[in-house]
Amino acid sequence: MNIRRFFGKNSRDALSMVRLALGEDAVILSNRAVNGGNEIMAFREEDMDSMISSTDTGFYTPHEFARPPEIIRTNDLNNALNHEVENRPSKMINTLNSQKANDEDLIFDNVNHHQARPAIKSSQGEQEPNAQIADMLGEIRTMRNMIESQLTEISWNNIQQRDPAKSIVLSSLLSAGFSASLSRQIAENLPKNLNGDEGIKWMQSILSKNLTTVQTEGEVLDKGGVFALIGPTGVGKTTTTAKLAARYVMKHGTNNLGLITTDAYRIGGHEQLRIYGKILGVMVHAVKDEADLKIALNELKNKHTILIDTVGVSQRDRMVAEQISMLTNANRNIKKLLCLNATNTGETLVDVVNAYKGRGLDGCIITKLDEAATIGNTIDVIIRERLKLYYVANGQRVPEDIHLANKDYLIRQALKLGASKNSPFKFRDEELPFVMGNTVNSTQSPSFVEMSHA
Repeated sequence: MNIRRFFGKNSRDALSMVRLALGEDAVILSNRAVNGGNEIMAFREEDMDSMISSTDTGFYTPHEFARPPEIIRTNDLNNALNHEVENRPSKMINTLNSQKANDEDLIFDNVNHHQARPAIKSSQGEQEPNAQIADMLGEIRTMRNMIESQLTEISWNNIQQRDPAKSIVLSSLLSAGFSASLSRQIAENLPKNLNGDEGIKWMQSILSKNLTTVQTEGEVLDKGGVFALIGPTGVGKTTTTAKLAARYVMKHGTNNLGLITTDAYRIGGHEQLRIYGKILGVMVHAVKDEADLKIALNELKNKHTILIDTVGVSQRDRMVAEQISMLTNANRNIKKLLCLNATNTGETLVDVVNAYKGRGLDGCIITKLDEAATIGNTIDVIIRERLKLYYVANGQRVPEDIHLANKDYLIRQALKLGASKNSPFKFRDEELPFVMGNTVNSTQSPSFVEMSHA
């Protein structure tokens, strides 16, 4: 196998030389900075078969890898490469992405083909062929990811110059707290020939289309049913339950409302809801297990609406699964509404959703909206997880500080908070290409955003 070494003044030049010399299907073995430039070791994809079949074991022996690589200098090719690289970075990224699966399929096929072959004996002891191929596959993945990231940075540098509206949309979303992956998906699909203001309006329409909210409060207060507010400790479930109860009493009275609390673990945990219930004139039933819950629901079976305040624990606590199981096995259709703390990071919110969505979630409520510096992260997670947003809570007053979710207002508010920030967490324009380069691998999964706003 002929492994060749390419030396350029930077990785872009070296990669272009690889592409011209070995084709778009070249396999990259290494990519490293050396004195005076960048060095890439590569070989043709078709050499992979000969590499695997070159010995009885299916692998090259150490002395075969010691063959001096051919060196190509950039001086002979600079003029031919500069125009090609600068004008086709996006195409090169797509080529690498599409070829990535083919290379991995080839390697895994050869793993299966040689699985029964004996191990190689070397100075380092015996090593299974599968392990060697797995190591090579890992190195190839690493090098491809590095190259894809670098090419994405080059591409976004060009985009900022050619299409400033994309840069404005991207910067606005990141500053508002939206994830880099969602921000990139929206920015890359921005229609052409839009100015900055038109781009922002288009972006708002896309976010609005993908954020699902309750249309009217009648879906909760008028339609009725059993609603359980779930979520980690400290998210505001008890206060939110009291707010919903007060809104129901103001509209329908106390006769057809039932209140249940499962918070029998904290000292005095159920007392807060009992105080609210006493003020409203509604009895609160305290339960501690599945049997108690079934009894309480049976006693309240004639009630139009039942609100359940659940105990708060860490999303990693095993009690979460027990709590969800209790609600699911209660012989009633209990709608589970997850309370999301707007002050949490996006990563924490995703962790919370993953912990509670095992048996399905019927919707969510945003709490502590008034305490959050940015709310794009919360909207991002709701869109990503395709949750239905019922209410937003923005204070401690009962029942004033809870409102039916207005998605257009929330999106405008998110962008407004992001635009008003002046902090080290806000990205500068020159930093955007690096952000996009680091998200290249996370955005290869299917898009979770519907881009058509018609």
